[in-house]
Amino acid sequence: MSLKDAYVSKMEAQLKGWEAELSKLKAKAQKATAEGKLEYEKRMEGAKAKQQALLQKLEELKRSGEDRWEALKAGVEGAWAELKGSTPKDASGPPKS
Repeated sequence: MSLKDAYVSKMEAQLKGWEAELSKLKAKAQKATAEGKLEYEKRMEGAKAKQQALLQKLEELKRSGEDRWEALKAGVEGAWAELKGSTPKDASGPPKS
């Protein structure tokens, strides 16, 4: 397995872990107050957009050649950091910054 393939596998596993965590938060949000639910939904919309951006960058990295993937890796890392930062931490209100 090349370094690129290993990296892609690692990022896909992290993304699956993020999605599992999101499912837990979604269940928790069902028990939140109405205000908490609204805040959660707003945050989820932003997180989903960032997830799509990450998926696009990861696809671009997958299609890249061995000589170019290192350059694209920074974009994937940045998108991952933004996605993690946008994830609702608690369904009762906005995450602590």
